[in-house]
Amino acid sequence: MSTNISARSITTDYAQRVADDLSANRDEQERVRSELDRLRDELVRLEESEQVLTKMQDVLGGAPKQTAKQGKSPKAAAVPASRRSSSTASTGKSGAAGGRKAARKSASASKPGGATWLELATAYLGGQGEPRSAAEVSDALSKAHPERTVQVTVVRNALEQGVAQSLLERSKQGRSVFYSTVPAPPAPSDS
Repeated sequence: MSTNISARSITTDYAQRVADDLSANRDEQERVRSELDRLRDELVRLEESEQVLTKMQDVLGGAPKQTAKQGKSPKAAAVPASRRSSSTASTGKSGAAGGRKAARKSASASKPGGATWLELATAYLGGQGEPRSAAEVSDALSKAHPERTVQVTVVRNALEQGVAQSLLERSKQGRSVFYSTVPAPPAPSDS
C-alpha cells in the first residue's frame, strides 16, 4: 500500500512539474513573439531609412557607396521623417530600385513648401489634452491636410524622431504606444 501512495505522490509531483514547465514555456514563447514584433518594426524603419539615404547619396552624386562591412554614417538617424520612403513598406517592394522610386515620389511630394511630418505632428499633439496613438495622429493629419498623402508608418517614424529629439514623449499602455508633447519646463522664479 505504501508503494501505491509513493507512486501517486511521484506522479503528482511530475504532473505539477510538467504543468509548471509548460506554463513557463508558453510565457517564454509570448516574450519571444513580442521581441520578434519589436525587431520586425525596427527592421522596417532601418530599411526605410536606408532607402532614403541611398536616394540622397544618388542625388548628391559621386559619393562612394558603402557596404555593411564598411559601416554606415552615424547621421542615419538625423534623416527627416518627412522624406522617408513609406510606399515600399506598404507595397512590399524592396531593393534599390523600389527604394529610389519611392524616395523620388516622397521627395517630390515634400517640395511644394510644406511643413515636415514632425512639425505637423508636434503642432497637432500640442493642441491635444491627452496622448494620441500614431494612427490617431495620422488620421487627424489626413483630415487637416487632404492635399498630402498621409501614411501611418511615416507619421510613426516622425513621432519617433520627435521622441529622439526630446520634442515628444512616448508612453505605453499594454501593447499600445501613445505620443504627447514634452511639457514646457517651469519658468524660473525671480526670487
